[in-house]
Amino acid sequence: MARVCWRCDARTDDDRRVRCDCGEPLWLDTDPDAVPDSYPTCVESMWDVLPLLGVDTPAPGSGLPAAAGGTPLVRAESLDTDGVTVHVKPEGLNPTGSFKDRGTAFGIAAALERGERRIGTVSHGNMAESVAAGAAAAGMDCTVLVPADIADERLAAIGRYNPRLVRVDGDYGRLYYEALEVGREAGVRFLNSDAPWRVAGQATTALEVLAQLEDVPDALVLPVSSGGHASGTWQAVRTLTAADLLDSPPKLCFVQAAACAPIAEAFARGDDTVTAVEGGETIAYSIANADPPSGNRALAAARATDGAVVAVDDDAIERAGRRFASAGLAVEPASATTLAALEPLRNAGVLDQGDTAALVATGRGFGDGGAEVATDRATLSGVRSLFE
Repeated sequence: MARVCWRCDARTDDDRRVRCDCGEPLWLDTDPDAVPDSYPTCVESMWDVLPLLGVDTPAPGSGLPAAAGGTPLVRAESLDTDGVTVHVKPEGLNPTGSFKDRGTAFGIAAALERGERRIGTVSHGNMAESVAAGAAAAGMDCTVLVPADIADERLAAIGRYNPRLVRVDGDYGRLYYEALEVGREAGVRFLNSDAPWRVAGQATTALEVLAQLEDVPDALVLPVSSGGHASGTWQAVRTLTAADLLDSPPKLCFVQAAACAPIAEAFARGDDTVTAVEGGETIAYSIANADPPSGNRALAAARATDGAVVAVDDDAIERAGRRFASAGLAVEPASATTLAALEPLRNAGVLDQGDTAALVATGRGFGDGGAEVATDRATLSGVRSLFE
């Protein structure tokens, strides 16, 4: 599967490469000519829509990979806001409760097709649980690198799938890059937040929405953290537009928590690049990424589609969470940001009365993790020794 840089168009056939020499993340090279000429009439899993991305598609296998995606699109009248019609994509219905299962499914299927048996990830949340679960189902060796101060309930939720768990002291942002380098040397495929295979799998969220709605929504609204899901959404929209399946692409609108909003701040300033921030505490813990590795790509996606990146505070997130619950939808705080974003998007003129918005509720959050789990411990400089 060839990889291409979204910014400089550099190409490589090295499927271990995650980032371009220019510093930006790579994604799979799509072929609009390989896209079917119509949407599928039935969407039972992500694999039903994946051909719409125009990439080589691995066989889904069984277990979590085969079951990922296929979530419904719910018309939620009680969530309509300021004249905007709301549909919700409840990604909490994925096997481990988040959209991360889509990227994990693609990554595991592609790795197994190449005879690879060792995978890993850097995460302290939904992605860690998803990769650990997917590896367990596939009988693969799995290493999950987490920050040293990870909450016990998160550690327990990840640990029930019995991966090798390592708590790493040091700069968590740098750990993302260190893991990619060490993984290449040690033969461990790290399915980190914006790895090309993960992005391709996560593109299926948008592909499903567009297949499920009779009319193209005016906007797709989703939380943004690392920028990987935003990147997949943009890749889906770009590919369908190039394949003439999408005449008028939806606006891509991304949401961050105000306490940690580097992409939203760059958008407000009119910058082309995202600057890392210090970052504060927020109830939307899972999207509090102070230095997003795909931040520039998410920023470009919003601008290219006449969308926006906005930030919402914790009070607004809590109110939105209660509104979701009143509609019978259980979502984590990060997902509640999408509903909270509708008012600022209306105020900014990005959305108008009578518009339709599809909100991607990315996950339901962590539940009871169960028993205490064993972990290893390492420093950032000592990560390499874990695989020797």
